[in-house]
Amino acid sequence: MSPRTAEHMTWHQSHDAVDGVMVHPSDGEAWKHFNSVHPHFSAESWNVRLGLCTDGFNPFGSFASPYSCWPVKLTVYNLPPGMCMRTEFMFLSIVIPCPSSPVWNIDVCLQPLIDELA
Repeated sequence: MSPRTAEHMTWHQSHDAVDGVMVHPSDGEAWKHFNSVHPHFSAESWNVRLGLCTDGFNPFGSFASPYSCWPVKLTVYNLPPGMCMRTEFMFLSIVIPCPSSPVWNIDVCLQPLIDELA
């Protein structure tokens, strides 16, 4: 990580939040709940927080074909809003190819990623 990026990795803890205004995931209730449930993790602002996003698409462009691909991206949420949504801070971690939606067993598909991150 570059020194310029590293200096922004604690932004989520040092920014001034305005009540009722959400400009970053750290302003949300889920983030605050996570902090209360895991105080040891949240006490260290350098701990990396990741957002996981996935959505499927048909690579053949035809709804008649049952095949789909599900890219899984990770985003670093420690960074300020103007940085955390830039492509250089989004990481394509997995591509799940499957004949249909993996919704019912997505946890099985994500387990290698979880193991690697742990």
